Formats: sequence, C-alpha cells, structure tokens
Amino acid sequence: MHAQTSSASRAAEPVQRPRPARAVIVMGVSGSGKSTVGALLGQRQDWTFVEGDAFHSAANHAKMHAGVPLTDEDRASWLEALGLELARRAADGVVLSCSALKQAYRQQLRVHVPGLTFIWLEVGRDAAYRRVAGRGDRHFFPATLIDSQFDTLEPPHGETGVLRLDSEQPLEALLAHAAAWLRDQRNPPGARS
Repeated sequence: MHAQTSSASRAAEPVQRPRPARAVIVMGVSGSGKSTVGALLGQRQDWTFVEGDAFHSAANHAKMHAGVPLTDEDRASWLEALGLELARRAADGVVLSCSALKQAYRQQLRVHVPGLTFIWLEVGRDAAYRRVAGRGDRHFFPATLIDSQFDTLEPPHGETGVLRLDSEQPLEALLAHAAAWLRDQRNPPGARS
C-alpha cells in the first residue's frame, strides 16, 4: 500500500524538462539601430540585453576608432565570447546586438545556441551613414567605415530563423513586429502547449 502511494506521488510530480533556448540576435550594419531595438526588445520580452560591442577587445576598438575595418581574424575571438555569453543566458532569455555580417559569423554563433534566431535590421547606405555620422564622438565607430560594413555584409537570405525588418520604419512598429515574430517562433502553429 505504501509503495502504491509513493508511486502515485511520483507520478503527480511535474516532469522537469529543459527550457528551450530563448535567444535572438539583432543584426545589421552599423547604424541599422541594433542597440536601440535590441535594448527595447529585451525590455519588452523581459529578457537580458547584451551589447555586442562591449565584448570587442581594446585592440579592436582602437582599430575601428582609427578607421581601420576589422578582419575575420579580428572578429574570431569576439564572436566566440559572444557565443559563450549567449549560451550562458539563453535559457532565461537574451537579446544580443551584433553585426553578424557574414554567414560564417552567424554559423559560429548558432553552434553555441541551437535554434538561435536573428532579426536583421536592413538599412540603406545613406541612412546608415547619416545615423553613424550623427553620433559624433560619442561612439568609437566612424562613419568612414560604413562602406566596409556593406562590402562585408552577406545578407541572410534563405537562412532559417531570420526576420528581416526595414530599420527605417518607426521604432514602435519594429518592436511590435519583432515581439510578435518571437512569440510565433516559440509557439508555431499546431504546437502543443
């Protein structure tokens, strides 16, 4: 009798399943609005926001400040650090701002968080230049590097788990669309709740 009660008690206990990753990267060239959209989206989702630029080495910051574009080698350790940070925070929800310009960079980040999603803020070259130039000395990234960003960009056309948004749309519209898309990613049609 005692054994049956014990079995029944165990059967009634909720099964602990690992929580699915809740991680998204807001990507795009400099001036696309990654940090602004990412920070506000993080607040809306009640997820941690991580500023990708904060993970650059001092050498990378100095190089960009001097107007020298980063190479794949310069970005390798930065992307690895970002991947580890994403993996550490994914279960609780994280929004990361990161240019993620090349497919190889995005793949390197996906290795750390299976199911990682991206929101691509697409922006025109002129608008990106105006935005970055408008920052003045408040930011380490000069407008002279905008062309190198567009030259490096490999648009994520055809990649799974990517939402493309026109970053020149009103901020509230961008946030609403992004939040709705993330909700759909977690609860696809026909999924059991």
